[in-house]
Amino acid sequence: MRDQYGRTVDYLRLSVTDLCNYRCQYCMGPEGVEKRPHGDILTVEECVEIGAAAAACGVKKIRLTGGEPLVRRGLLDICRGLRAVPELEELCLTTNGSLLPQMASPLREAGVDRLNISLDSLRPDRFAAMTRLGRLEDVLAGIRAAEDAGFTGLKLDAVLIGGFNDDEIGDFLDLTREHPWEVRFIELMPMGPCAEWARSCFLTGEEILKRYPALQQIPAGGVARRYRLPGAAGTVGLISPLSRDFCGQCRRIRVTADGKLKGCLHSREEIPLRGLHGAELEAAIRAGITQKPPRHHLTDRPSDTPRTMNQIGG
Repeated sequence: MRDQYGRTVDYLRLSVTDLCNYRCQYCMGPEGVEKRPHGDILTVEECVEIGAAAAACGVKKIRLTGGEPLVRRGLLDICRGLRAVPELEELCLTTNGSLLPQMASPLREAGVDRLNISLDSLRPDRFAAMTRLGRLEDVLAGIRAAEDAGFTGLKLDAVLIGGFNDDEIGDFLDLTREHPWEVRFIELMPMGPCAEWARSCFLTGEEILKRYPALQQIPAGGVARRYRLPGAAGTVGLISPLSRDFCGQCRRIRVTADGKLKGCLHSREEIPLRGLHGAELEAAIRAGITQKPPRHHLTDRPSDTPRTMNQIGG
C-alpha cells in the first residue's frame, strides 16, 4: 500500500513488550521502566491479529522488537502465529542477544528468518557501564548460538556515540574481516534520556568513512549505506537518520506494545488498534499508513514523541 507521498509501506515493526533486562543509558533511566499491568500489553492473539491485518494491507515484512522481545512470555507463540500468515514474506527480530544461548534454536524453529543483535561496545567494562545490567560475554555467546541454530546474515547494530565507543570503530570493522556479519553503525538520535546529551556525542556516519577510507561502497541494503573492507567476509552498514535522513524512502510503520500505531518513530500521532477486529482493524492500519508524515524534524529539534525508544520498539 502507498501512503499519500507515494511511498510503498510494506514493513511493520511490532513491539511485543516495553520491558528489558538492560538499562541502556541512551534508552532509559537506571530504574528501568514501570511495569504495566498485564492487561495493558497486547496479548499473543492480538499481536498475531495485528500482524495478519497489516499483511492484508500490504505488509510483507514484520520485525519483532521491544524493549527486549526475548523477555516476553508467549514470544514463540507470536512467532509461530505470524509465520502462518500466508502474505508474510519475512519475519525478523531485534534483540540484545543476552538470552539467545537459550532461545536461538526455538526462535529458528518458530519461523524467525533473521536476527539483528545490538552491540554497542566490544569492551566488557564499557558494555557493562552502558547497559548497566549486561555482560558482553552473554551477547558473544548469543551470537555463537544464533549461528549454531542456522541463522545467517546476522546484523550487529552499534549506536555510534562520541566519547564512548568511537575509538572502537576499528575493532568493530575487524569483526567483518573473518565473519560474514554486517556490522552497522547507527547515528545516535536525540530522544529520551540522550536528548540533552552534549553535541559531541552525536557523530555522523561520515566520521567512519573519514577515519577508514579503505572502505569500499557496495549496493545499499534497506536504509543502510553499505561498505566492505578489501577481502573481508562481512560488510559494514551506515544508518544515518540525522545527517542523511531516509524519510523519503521510509517503508515502515510501528505498533507499540500497548497497541498504538505510529507512522513515524518521532511523531506524537498514534492510532489505537486494541479492540478493533476484521475490517475495522484493517481500516485503522490503512489510515495509519495514509497519515504517515513526510519526515521527522530531528535536525531542528529533539524527537516529538513523548515515548522513550523501549516504549515504541527499537
